[in-house]
Formats: sequence, C-alpha cells, structure tokens
Amino acid sequence: MSESHTPAPGRFRCCGVLIDGYAPASAVNALLDSRHGTARQTHLCNAFTLSLALRDDEYRGMLNDADINFSDGHYLAKVGLKRGESAMTERVYGPDLMFNTMDAGRERGLRHYLYGASPETVAKLKVELEAKLPGVDIVAAESPPFRPLTSEEATELEKRVAEAAPDVFWVGLGTPRQDQFVHEYADRLACTLVPVGAAFDFWSGNKPMAPKFVQKNGLEWAYRLATEPRRLWKRYLVGNTMFVYGVMTDRRRNSRES
Repeated sequence: MSESHTPAPGRFRCCGVLIDGYAPASAVNALLDSRHGTARQTHLCNAFTLSLALRDDEYRGMLNDADINFSDGHYLAKVGLKRGESAMTERVYGPDLMFNTMDAGRERGLRHYLYGASPETVAKLKVELEAKLPGVDIVAAESPPFRPLTSEEATELEKRVAEAAPDVFWVGLGTPRQDQFVHEYADRLACTLVPVGAAFDFWSGNKPMAPKFVQKNGLEWAYRLATEPRRLWKRYLVGNTMFVYGVMTDRRRNSRES
C-alpha cells in the first residue's frame, strides 16, 4: 500500500474491517494528493459492504488490504464517532466525494478517468460533469463489459490508462464487483482507484439522488428502497440487519483479532 501526502486520521474496526476516520473535507484532500504513477486502493464502506465482509473472509481481507476505507454509511460514521474518531460527524458520501474532488481538482489539474455503467450512461456522465464543472479534466469515459476482463482486455486497458495518465480512476460497477476491480487493478493501472457505484447514475441524471435532509437523517436507504424495491430489498433489509448484528458483536470479534 502507498502513502498519501495528506496525514491519515485514526482507524477503527467495524464488522472486521478497518475504517479510516476521514470526514468529507479531509477525504477530498486525500484524493487531491493522487498522482498518476502512484497506485492506491480505496473503498467506500457502508452497511451493505460490511454485511458482505462479515460473511466473506476473502472480501473482508481485500478491504483490509486497501490504502483507505472511507465511511460511506451514516450509521457507520456514527459508530466511528462513538469509538473515538471525533472528525466523523458525517459520512463520506460517494457521489459528493466524486463531485467535490473533481471540483477542487480543477485548480490542481487533476486528471480523471470514468470507468463503468453502460456506454450511454458513462458518455452522458462525462457531458454532465463537464457542464457542471467547466475546465474539469476528464481524460476518458469507458464502459467495460459486464463480466471479468480477459487477459487481453486487461492488457489493453492498462495501455489505455497509461496513455491517458489519469490521477484518479473512478469505478462505477456496483458492489462488490467494483471493490474486487479496485483490488485487482490498482497496481496495474498505477493511479488512485475509487469505487463510487451509484454516483454514475446520479450525476448522469439517470436516477434521482435522495434529498439532503433524507441523507442527513440516515434515511437514504429507505428512499432508495422505495424507488427500487425489487432490486434493493435484499441489500437494505438483509444487509442492514447483518450490519447491526456485526456492530453488536464487534467487541468479541475485535478481542480475537487484537
């Protein structure tokens, strides 16, 4: 794992996963340190992510191998605050992290690569971001196949990324696929990889983002469940229950791992 120029905050362990105590502003600053040629694995962890980690040793180990694990969950941030991470007064929300990093990165000449979603969505995402953030440097927007890359495709991707030389590589493939991609390709692509999932749909205009007051009160899960019940019921109802179980049993689990 590589070191960032931004001082790292404290860490705590939740559901077996090490979480870094970044607040939204310090998370943006950490990504502004990104430079092509330096590989960094990052993940945005929430209740669903950690519910998967509880049940999958390999996935949990992969998250713990990251350079940075941001808290992308309202209740995960509350757990961190209760466990001594005083900066964690709110979560690091993936769509905001993406937009604010691109915004602040204009002054530094930060270069961005968009990777994920359908060809129509990722093309629209590029257009929308460039309209909202004049001068943002998006060096490529690519839709991958909805399956693991072949060895030849992986080699071609490496070549394209080397030529484009992005500092930050934004991944929108959905959880857990995007986390697996980050783990597998960060060193090969030699930049900072950030999986932001639904941010591609939100900023492209494909799906509505939950209102800010809903987000602030930790109810985005209910909003999204109401808008896509058939697709998301298991993620939120089962995932949230597993997360609560994980938090309640952390003391026993952490004592074994210390």
